[in-house]
Amino acid sequence: MNTTIYDVAKEAGVSMATVSRVVNGNPNVKPATRKKVLEAIERLGYRPNAVARGLASKKTTTVGVIIPDISSIFFAELARGIEDIATMYKYNIILSNSDQNKEKEIHLLNTMLGKQVDGIVFMGGKITEEHVEEFKRSPVPIVLAATLEKGQEIPSVNIDYQKAAYELVTEFINKGHKKIGLVSGPLEDPINGEEKFLGYRKAIEDAGMQVSEDCVAIGDYTYDSGIEAMEGFLELSEKPTAIFAGTDEMALGVIHAAQDNGYNVPEDFEVVGFDNTRLATMVRPTLSTVVQPMYDIGAVAMRLLTKLMNKETVEDQTVVLPHRLQHRNSTMHNEE
Repeated sequence: MNTTIYDVAKEAGVSMATVSRVVNGNPNVKPATRKKVLEAIERLGYRPNAVARGLASKKTTTVGVIIPDISSIFFAELARGIEDIATMYKYNIILSNSDQNKEKEIHLLNTMLGKQVDGIVFMGGKITEEHVEEFKRSPVPIVLAATLEKGQEIPSVNIDYQKAAYELVTEFINKGHKKIGLVSGPLEDPINGEEKFLGYRKAIEDAGMQVSEDCVAIGDYTYDSGIEAMEGFLELSEKPTAIFAGTDEMALGVIHAAQDNGYNVPEDFEVVGFDNTRLATMVRPTLSTVVQPMYDIGAVAMRLLTKLMNKETVEDQTVVLPHRLQHRNSTMHNEE
């Protein structure tokens, strides 16, 4: 049978209320009594029930994390940042995979609220009005990580995705490239689609050039969609000479498709990815990419959530972290 708070109280010769105060860190317990209770807990192997404690304190010290794809290197690194800060502040994590499916995301949100979590970190794709309404109805704080909500009504942590795309495409233009290919995520995705496309388009238009529709391919973030996009570019009579892929994984597909068709990177095509995942240094040539501080986004999102859960003052609930372009061997400019 499981040891109960009653067993601990009997073993220590104190009331159950005293045991509860010790377990919950209440300072109004004499040191000698606290020591006696802790020794009884150790002897009996008592493990406090988080839900029962939550009923008393109205806190479960549990945080829900909704993640689009747990197998993604990008989101795995983000989740690590969340977990490390959660552990530092003594919170437990409930992690759920949403597959970027709106109905599943909303279902998971309500399931976690039903489990009495103290707060939620949400990572997803497109944030709809329905999402926003659910977030606003939530009785606990919600923070978006690597996820954009246009109205900026929900606390969030991101980088400036449009600016990052603008800067890397401008660098291609300054190096003399006239046709620049984009392998984008779905345009309804506010980050991997829309924001990066807007940065790409603005850089080209600011240079007095026009976006060629045949130089924009829509992928699904995967290696295979990068291959398919590049094979489409190779069929053009006037091929792009530089390619911006919205994720590192799609960039790897671009590089391998070029190589499989007898081309060299970066001599024939310069290629830049986005995220700076571990894949960037595993491919040959190594991949130039935008460094998105994935771990930091997760860590800062969790720290912001702890402040909101504890009703601390938060001056800016929309956090934008810095980014940079890491030059490697898939572009002619090599700073390593």
